[in-house]
Amino acid sequence: MLKNAAAATALGLGLAWSGAAIAQETVKIGVILPYSGPFADAANQLQAGIDLYMAKHGDEVAGKKIEIIKRDTGGPAPDVAQRLAQELVVRDGVDILAGFALTPEALGAAPVSQEAQKLMVVMNAATSIVTEQSPYIVRTSVTIPQLNYSFGKWAFDEAGIKQAYTLVSDYGPGHDAEKSFSQGFTEAGGEILGSDRTPVANPDFSAFVQRVRDANPEAVYIFVPGGAQPAAIGKALADRGLAPPETKIFAQGELTHPEALESMGETARGIITTFHYTLERDDPLNKEYVEGYTAANNGRKPDLFSIGGYDGMHLIYEALKATDGDASGDALVEAAKGMAWESPRGPMSIDPETRDVVQTVYIREVQEVDGELQNVIIHEIPEVKDPLHGAN
Repeated sequence: MLKNAAAATALGLGLAWSGAAIAQETVKIGVILPYSGPFADAANQLQAGIDLYMAKHGDEVAGKKIEIIKRDTGGPAPDVAQRLAQELVVRDGVDILAGFALTPEALGAAPVSQEAQKLMVVMNAATSIVTEQSPYIVRTSVTIPQLNYSFGKWAFDEAGIKQAYTLVSDYGPGHDAEKSFSQGFTEAGGEILGSDRTPVANPDFSAFVQRVRDANPEAVYIFVPGGAQPAAIGKALADRGLAPPETKIFAQGELTHPEALESMGETARGIITTFHYTLERDDPLNKEYVEGYTAANNGRKPDLFSIGGYDGMHLIYEALKATDGDASGDALVEAAKGMAWESPRGPMSIDPETRDVVQTVYIREVQEVDGELQNVIIHEIPEVKDPLHGAN
């Protein structure tokens, strides 16, 4: 698919951009996101992170005006993402491609980035292979294996769990989560007693949870998308007596998003998750970010999508400063390699070899704080890379 996409891109674009002047007064950023459709909320939260950064830092950098051009895929739609990327480069003359909430859309646009030699900032898509698809891709979000490989090792080494069961949604991110958690856990010495995959759409968790109950593991690892599923699986586990402290519940951070905690209530207490961003993190930079984001978004608090957009814009701004406004892809990607900064999420950097994000992985437990359940950081693993790119 990628070879075909690359060929189509070359044919569709030709040398349309070869005569474009590098020096110009405006730097155009084409943001490709599923602003409508089933992932619209994720796209809009990511866009809100972009907007907040620009509201705070202005729309000029290195003497150039920053212009955002938004395009909606209605996705997931990799073919649409590729077409929109082509149009943005050829017709709209963008200097940078950005956004990409979904892996298929990042893969769709990657050949355009490579052929047109445009910096492409991936602000969410979390599959490991994304940065390998074009030498102009830089990621400012996270990878699923980055979180869960480390989490699996922690579960054995620090939490003392010897046996676990995995229960994940049956699609790409779930498969990545299952594989990486299991790999980290078994390499550390743990045993996976069983694994199951649930339907992505409208799953009935009862039969799956019963199989977990029958296996009687010390812990169960969960990966489900956000929305209604966290509350549903939390209830199904609790109904069958699978709940902390008797049974450890491990998961990626979506399971205990603030909105999910409200729906889950007491069934969330004691659940342990891994994530790269925790809005309750006690840090002045994060507090300022949370307050600014909440004020700008009708009381809604930031999430993983918004922080990816916010840090993506930071990378773009700082790269433009480093190049003195040169928006050519080669100049910007070289400026991005090895870049390091303090984010609201904590210290982060861009690996100069892989162009992928390196950051702290947080282990959190749902605890009651001031009468409310929230994610409390209980362990930090600094400077974690994706295991495909040499995790520590």
